[in-house]
Amino acid sequence: MLSRTANNLYWLSRYMERAENFARILEVADRMSMMPGSGSEAVHSEWWSTLMTSGCAQAFEEAGLRVEGPMVTEFLARNPENPSSIYSSIRQARENGRAVRTSLTMEMWECLNDTWLSFDQRWTDARRYNELRSFLDWVKERSTVFRGGLYGTMLRDDAFDFARLGTYVERADNTARILDVKYHVLLPEGEQVGGGVDYYQWTSLLRAFSALGSYHYLYRENPKPWKIAELMILRREMPRSLIGCYQQVVAHLDRLAEAYGARHECHRIAGQLYSQLQFADANDIFQSGLHEFLSDFIVRNNRLGNEIARNYLFVG
Repeated sequence: MLSRTANNLYWLSRYMERAENFARILEVADRMSMMPGSGSEAVHSEWWSTLMTSGCAQAFEEAGLRVEGPMVTEFLARNPENPSSIYSSIRQARENGRAVRTSLTMEMWECLNDTWLSFDQRWTDARRYNELRSFLDWVKERSTVFRGGLYGTMLRDDAFDFARLGTYVERADNTARILDVKYHVLLPEGEQVGGGVDYYQWTSLLRAFSALGSYHYLYRENPKPWKIAELMILRREMPRSLIGCYQQVVAHLDRLAEAYGARHECHRIAGQLYSQLQFADANDIFQSGLHEFLSDFIVRNNRLGNEIARNYLFVG
């Protein structure tokens, strides 16, 4: 496969996953801001943490905007000047898809095209009728439809592997960022661990991962911060957990190594990270520092993305 085609497929999937992830991040922020009894300082902190989680805090500050719900929502959802906004991600996903139209199935292309053509009307309706949640649900639904088309209709060849790699590298980054930022800001100072506010906030975080039902099934108790972290880092049953993502990353990289007859630095980095997650213990992670663990993971995951690009996707 041409490097340019592989690059387009990889980033197409990353952008669609990023659009869904931003929708999930905004949903958590919206739920928190609507919580009864939230003071202005708590709401400000939640919207600021949303910018930090998305990696857009610096760009937001440089734009000279105020940290308040409508401005943060607009910046992360619709602002065309923000290259990571939901709008920009869907636009770039469609552009990448159009560049490799012959490598996509009809279902994948129709999903991409329909999502882009419907975006402005969906956003306008959401603002007009104050229905942000319905817009975010629509974004998540469109991403799910795209993944369903990819998984259900695409040949299991190298094109499939590059597309799936993009999904899981992006998803792992998002999971780590949400945990790293939200873990330290969700519980306001003075609130009792296990109290009503605590329960509502951690439940909202689980909803962001689509993991609330899974948490109750596996742990059979109210959400506890340390068990949520364990679930989203070390439980391979969870498709959005770090180990779940890297199980898939390693599998698709192994398929590419077999197809091309060579292994590269990206294979070593992915294997090393996956092994660390396989043999990690939740207690050890917390003793050494959850923030340090997640920060290191984010750096190494970004390095993996760079090595995948260097080894397979370089376009001269």
